Amino acid sequence: MRVYPVHCLQDNYAYVLLDEKTNEAAVVDPVNPDNVMEVVNKMGCRLTSIITTHHHMDHSGGNAEMVKKRSGLLVHGADARIPEINYVVKDDEEFKVGSLTVRALHTPCHTKGSVCYYAYDSADPSAPGALFSGDTLFLGGCGRFFEGTAEQMLEAMDKLSPLPDHTEVWCGHEYTRANLAFALSVDPDNAVLRSTYDRVSQLACTVPGTIGVEKAVNPFMRTREPALVKVTGGDSPQAVMATLRGWKDKFRPN
Repeated sequence: MRVYPVHCLQDNYAYVLLDEKTNEAAVVDPVNPDNVMEVVNKMGCRLTSIITTHHHMDHSGGNAEMVKKRSGLLVHGADARIPEINYVVKDDEEFKVGSLTVRALHTPCHTKGSVCYYAYDSADPSAPGALFSGDTLFLGGCGRFFEGTAEQMLEAMDKLSPLPDHTEVWCGHEYTRANLAFALSVDPDNAVLRSTYDRVSQLACTVPGTIGVEKAVNPFMRTREPALVKVTGGDSPQAVMATLRGWKDKFRPN
């Protein structure tokens, strides 16, 4: 399995997911079809599907043009607002991209129909899987609660946390430096967080991260940690989540 990030718009990522065994591929959130198809054509792979994390146009806005470019594509998603959707995924449902298995994990909050997708090679359990997390989980952060609640985002983080620590996280935007700057403002004594911030500050492209690192540095995955309970004054993980998101919405890095 290989994943190719494709820069789109100002700070979006689309992805090409390739099964090297069969040369079959899927594209994730191909908002800029020309950029995505340039990668697909260079690879010479057989494109069979679109995987859509949510309906926002900076993620799903390229679907209609992609379907025109390649007829017969399956368009996966879980929201009727997704253009060209023709395969509605259920929570925990699995489907195939070549020999790869992709599991749909419903994570409503950023939108009611947000889905994260976990791709893995069932024939090689030791190989890291890939999580396409859209605008639910960012490196160092999470998405805004546009159509959901702090409780739902907590449920989403709790659903993603059990994935293997070496799972690669391929998120929807390049927000990592700003996210980690906020994380340091609320968790300043976290040595792993500090070293991660120093490392990614030197990178133009910060993806992928890993679930293991996110559990160590991402405040929205650490709402039960004493340091974050103390700084927020929250009396529950949901309250910590709500406070952190409210602060992040107003945060402006130096």
